[in-house]
Amino acid sequence: MNSTKARATRTPKKKRATRERQTIYTVRNANGKQTSRPARAKKLVVEMYGGERYEYYPLGKYVVAAPGVCGGQLTFKYTRIRVNFILHLLASGRSIPDLVESYHQSNLTQEAIQEAIDLARKALNSSRPATGLTV
Repeated sequence: MNSTKARATRTPKKKRATRERQTIYTVRNANGKQTSRPARAKKLVVEMYGGERYEYYPLGKYVVAAPGVCGGQLTFKYTRIRVNFILHLLASGRSIPDLVESYHQSNLTQEAIQEAIDLARKALNSSRPATGLTV
C-alpha cells in the first residue's frame, strides 16, 4: 500500500523537469518558426571533461546534443564545432582530410565527420517529402 501511495504523490514539478530534459535542441521548420526536437530514447550522459561537468545526449559515438553548448545544437563531442557547420563546409567543396587538418586542435577526426554524414543521410531518408514542390 505504501508503494501505491508513493506513486500517487508524484509532483507535477518532477514530470515537468523530465519533460524539459527530453527537449534537447531547436530546429526551424519550413515557415521559419523554431520548434523543439525531443531526445528520442536517449539518456542524458553526465561526465567530467577537463575538470568541468559535461552533459550531453549522444546521437552517436562522436555527435552529441549538449544543452549547454551552442544552444543545444548538434556538435562533435567535447568541441564547440557544430555539425551543420562542418556539413556546410563539405557541401561547399572542402574535403574531409582538409577539415581534419584544419580542426586538428579540436581533435576532429574522419570517423566523426563520417558519422555526421551518416546521421544526416538517415535524417533525410526518414523525413517526409516536402509538399508543394515541383521537380
